[in-house]
Amino acid sequence: MNVDLPKRKFTQFIGPGVLVAVGYMDPGNWATDLEAGSRFGFNLLCVILFSSIAAMLLQSICVRVGVVTGKDLAELCRDQYRPWVKNILWVLAEIAIIATDIAEVLGTALAFNMILGVSVENGILLTAFNMVFIFILQGKGMRRIEAIVLAFVLMILLCFVVQVFLSSPPWLEVLKGYIPKPSSFNTAHAWYVAIGIMGATVMPHNLYLHTAVVQSRVVKDTPAELKYSIRMITWEVILSLGIAFFINSAILIVSASVFHLNRYYEITEIQDAYKLLSPLLGASAASFLFALALFAAGQSSTITGAIAGQVILEGFMHFHMPVWIRRAIARVLAIIPAWIGVHYMGEHSVGRLLVGTQVILSLQLPFAVVPLLMFACSKNLMKEWALSAKFKTAGWGICAVIIVANIYMLMRLIQE
Repeated sequence: MNVDLPKRKFTQFIGPGVLVAVGYMDPGNWATDLEAGSRFGFNLLCVILFSSIAAMLLQSICVRVGVVTGKDLAELCRDQYRPWVKNILWVLAEIAIIATDIAEVLGTALAFNMILGVSVENGILLTAFNMVFIFILQGKGMRRIEAIVLAFVLMILLCFVVQVFLSSPPWLEVLKGYIPKPSSFNTAHAWYVAIGIMGATVMPHNLYLHTAVVQSRVVKDTPAELKYSIRMITWEVILSLGIAFFINSAILIVSASVFHLNRYYEITEIQDAYKLLSPLLGASAASFLFALALFAAGQSSTITGAIAGQVILEGFMHFHMPVWIRRAIARVLAIIPAWIGVHYMGEHSVGRLLVGTQVILSLQLPFAVVPLLMFACSKNLMKEWALSAKFKTAGWGICAVIIVANIYMLMRLIQE
């Protein structure tokens, strides 16, 4: 006898993917995409495409692992690994969180510099007041947080739809950029920027975050309801990451169209891009929209970073700390190196610092991807929901590409 299950609307599943997608459009992405566009034109769009597809696959695996096991990735690492392995993975995850937060601090400081006219150093100190967001949101519930983050994402999207329209890119060249060419990677710096894009797109802390937040949308009273939940949540994250893919592509396309094609090959700093956008595009609003989108990216990343940090601490160490205290500690650990870096290296070092944080994230990535894939492939943990042969091949193939690319980048940098 067939029994029709009451199907929840797709809109009821919207939320977890939006929180995850924010990490794919944070200030670190801006720095890598801007430098990629100004230095190499449209050539590195293929890296954004590969990274986005990899992110969709890995986040889809996160959905399955989180929903089926009822645990997040950090909890599974604590339960399944020896203490010394768990502790190493925890430290590496915390390093990734700090690197992410440094990027958020630098990006928000630049937005303050552009909008308010304060120095970048003072802007970094002002980011301490971002903690107000955490105070306000504490106790408001996940749905309220997801709605606020979605509003920021839509603001960023709208700003870059306008920017792409104003930049009038050569669309045939744009499409060619999504096709990988060996000549696009003939220098160590091209590899460095490409790895930065990968680290900015597929972020380690997002894997921990996603396995945790999907559990708020699950109905698994029956196998059919469980299957339906997994399918809907997976589509939600794919659509959310599709928006992130457009935004990352848009940043690079605008940079290549406005700077590279006008022979501005050294636009590695976000503030330089801000100053040149309006004169080159002939639209006074262009720079303001750019700064507004950067501010939105920094704020939304701050919110999701706080949640991810809490998931990592509680999951690995089984230790609860109020979110605002945890966030205050993380923010101080990010502000100090960011301020020191800008103070001693100058305001025009921000772009290099941002790209550097994304390279660190790429180097950390395998230490989150490998455990995720091991758990997803485990029949003991996942039962009939363990990954099929084709998903295993795709997942481990992506992991291998990330590891080999990281090693090759390090070798090229050492040689040069």
